[in-house]
Amino acid sequence: MAALRLGSLPPPTLTGITVTKKCERFNGGFKVVGDGGGDNGFPPFLPKEIEKIKDPFARNLARRIKRLPVQIGCSESYIMSSCVQPLAQTDANPVALLHCFDSSCLEWRRAYPLLEESGLEAWALDILGWGFSDLGSSSHRLTISTGFVFMSIFLRCALMTICVYIFPPLPGRLPPCNVASKRYHFYQLWKSYIKRPMVLVGPSLGAAVAIDFAVNYPEAVEKLVLINPSVYAEGTGNLAKLPKVVAYAGVSLLKTFPLRLYANLLAFDGIPLSKSLDWTNVGRLHCHMPWWKDATVNFMVSGGYNVVSKIKQVKQKTLIICGENDKIVSNQLAMVSFQHFPYEIIL
Repeated sequence: MAALRLGSLPPPTLTGITVTKKCERFNGGFKVVGDGGGDNGFPPFLPKEIEKIKDPFARNLARRIKRLPVQIGCSESYIMSSCVQPLAQTDANPVALLHCFDSSCLEWRRAYPLLEESGLEAWALDILGWGFSDLGSSSHRLTISTGFVFMSIFLRCALMTICVYIFPPLPGRLPPCNVASKRYHFYQLWKSYIKRPMVLVGPSLGAAVAIDFAVNYPEAVEKLVLINPSVYAEGTGNLAKLPKVVAYAGVSLLKTFPLRLYANLLAFDGIPLSKSLDWTNVGRLHCHMPWWKDATVNFMVSGGYNVVSKIKQVKQKTLIICGENDKIVSNQLAMVSFQHFPYEIIL
């Protein structure tokens, strides 16, 4: 019989495992204790700052966030990965919603209810290293029954070699948050839960995530929708060469309220200051996760997304949506970058 230490139901592909629904930490691991959230309905893993947010759309979607176990390359390891899961499955292809750079699924707080009302099966996903996943304890272990125990020594060593290559160990057991790890984690989530070709939606840097994923796993993506796509930068550039001390200082600045407020003011025109302040708190909520700084630095020094050369490899039908007066991403760059394959563009 299998032993278990985890906080949610495992993927259906994992058999021979006894589970219950909720867990709480104790020294050395997890103890299974039952189900339920706080009195306010928010999942207990969200930062306490969620209580200060007033936006009803953000509060409602936050109550829908859950963590699903996603294997990360080794048979005994998985990440409790945050997302908003659809209430029901439909016959149509599911829609997977990615988010922008250093953000979370709460970006979709206003659009998600509309998609559900339209009858779409929508998944709002947190990209590995951002959002509200449990990266501080990514080595949750499942003791699998006899099948893995009696695996030949050769196959077991080969599997562990692949695991170390894709997810090399980091101090504090934080999984790497480079592009390859983000892509592989997303694929494992799709393979375990979504399981069908999807319409993949990526705004800003999420468009680069979508292109990278669609090129590497074309069987998982039916169509692409890219919103104000930020796909022109060749990774994080010179930031990848910064000393760790400087990198951590820069990431600390990225979290600050004034910088986030400035970005919010660039993104939205004519919004009352009180609402801008509240939306800024929504946008930086994930920054309060204990692993956020380490994960962001890890992504930055890894080189980031460079998909310029992959754009020509995209085979899926693609819709590009650009803001005519966007102050962050130029729509002219979008039209130049995507001239190499058939697409539709909406301004």
